[in-house]
Amino acid sequence: MMRLTRPAIAGLVTAAALMACKGNKDQYASGALDTSTIKAMPSTDTTTPPAAVAVVTWAGPTVIAFTETASDGEIRLGRLAQKKAISADVKAFARRMVNEHNAMLADSKKLATKLKVSADTTAADVRDLATHGHDALTELTNKAEGADWDRLYMDKMVEGHQNVLTKLQNAANGAGGDVRSALDRAIVKVEAHLAKAKEVRAKLG
Repeated sequence: MMRLTRPAIAGLVTAAALMACKGNKDQYASGALDTSTIKAMPSTDTTTPPAAVAVVTWAGPTVIAFTETASDGEIRLGRLAQKKAISADVKAFARRMVNEHNAMLADSKKLATKLKVSADTTAADVRDLATHGHDALTELTNKAEGADWDRLYMDKMVEGHQNVLTKLQNAANGAGGDVRSALDRAIVKVEAHLAKAKEVRAKLG
């Protein structure tokens, strides 16, 4: 068996080190790193950018028409609920809807006077809201009184206020001046109505 001297061992170690470094040296050209020879590491960033906030651009006439249509629908349904509901909590909620949406309706009319504009009832969001309100009123008018009626009414109160709230919030993102102030006031009211509607609905089981 051939015995290696210390100088020979040292030479082998040096040669191995040089071979290991050769791959790294090949990545350089004229003293600069040749990035074309480097494989990109897969990204470990699994985060996704937040969803963009929806912005609905509504002019004053559309805001007025939408808020008036929403309030008119709630007033009509509230009056019906005061007659047909059997739950005291539902009747109380219905009275609140009539009173507070009458006040909101008056605010919408004041805004129209201040801006010197008329409600634009031709806007798609306004037409959709009016259709939804008409359908809800027809369904509840034709339905027999009882616990199921109360639950259906409150289901529609939760759904309706949530839909209106989303529209108002989105519109507020693109509004300014008196229109933005009016939307902000309406949002506070609708948020309170939605919270109460959920509370009353939960009690009905």
